Amino acid sequence: MSKRDCYEVLGLGRDATEKEVKKAYKRLAMKYHPDRTKGDDALEEKFKEVKEAYEILSDPQKKAAFDQYGHDGVNQQGQAGGGGFGGGGFDDIFGDIFGGGRRGGGQQRAQQGSDLRYNMELTLEEAVKGISKEIQIPTLVHCEQCNGSGAKKGTESKTCGTCHGQGQVQMRQGFFAVNQTCPTCRGKGKIITDPCGKCHGEGRYERSKTLSVKIPAGVDTGDRIRLSGEGEAGEQGAPAGDLYVQMNVRPHDVFERDGNDLYCEVPISFTEAALGGEIEVPTLDGRVKLKIPAETQTGRMFRMRNKGVKSVRSHSTGDLMCKVTVETPVKLSIKQKELLKEFESSLCSSSSKKHKPKSEGFLNSLKTFFDDISK
Repeated sequence: MSKRDCYEVLGLGRDATEKEVKKAYKRLAMKYHPDRTKGDDALEEKFKEVKEAYEILSDPQKKAAFDQYGHDGVNQQGQAGGGGFGGGGFDDIFGDIFGGGRRGGGQQRAQQGSDLRYNMELTLEEAVKGISKEIQIPTLVHCEQCNGSGAKKGTESKTCGTCHGQGQVQMRQGFFAVNQTCPTCRGKGKIITDPCGKCHGEGRYERSKTLSVKIPAGVDTGDRIRLSGEGEAGEQGAPAGDLYVQMNVRPHDVFERDGNDLYCEVPISFTEAALGGEIEVPTLDGRVKLKIPAETQTGRMFRMRNKGVKSVRSHSTGDLMCKVTVETPVKLSIKQKELLKEFESSLCSSSSKKHKPKSEGFLNSLKTFFDDISK
């Protein structure tokens, strides 16, 4: 059966750069890696195919031979009779993705545990002031009975008789030889004949653990905290991965956050807007006084220094921006309506420009607009 084109395997054009080759390999290796597709022979074959394609296209000499003569050109260079697919650039990128992997052509190293992610919901007050919270994480932990070895206490694993502890076996095809993962020990190089009763030979088991997470003051949605070694336990006693706690701050009923600044809308009465006065406005530390100057128009913004959020990355503190909205009175009594009409009449009896500069300017603009249309 003929092999597929390497560029086709990685989903690339023949003008692909070295960076594009590496990026395509990372994506496909994550998808088809045997540790993620255990027991699926078809996907394991795809992984081998992807691995071989990257081995060829990441090596300038092999790539040149392949571009000119295809797989025959690579085979003539001794590709199949070399060290299999376990050396050089593959090992480097394999380690980047999976945190370990093979070195040289020998036994696989025990793989570090996977990283975990936890989404934490916070109120704005909790995010601004900081808090400690307990969370429960379902994860894989090291088996304490066998100390992560997978072998029953008092026993040891034995060297695999098929690969003699190398983790790989050599398959010959005519004049060529290809190194493959040992089917007996699955690349571990050892066989557990008497497995631990608690973890059933895996060296780790699933358990929910409780952690206390300290959230610093000033965090915002998208920030994350890394807890080293609190991810899944590694294989055969290998180090655990990390836990990443991702922050999500819920919307607030009063405040809207923008970076380190807070925004809120404050309603004021018609009388307060016209005559001025002092009102109470909310902050995250309690109520404070805000002086409203006379003749304040709706939409005006007032800045209250250092009443925002203290930055989690510096010592600076944001501001509180208060936008005032003049509230129209509702459900007026007959007497109140009469008083308002009398007040309106008093405004109209004098120059409207004096009391309603915006209205007067709008009417003048409107008149000019219609005059221009009628011409």
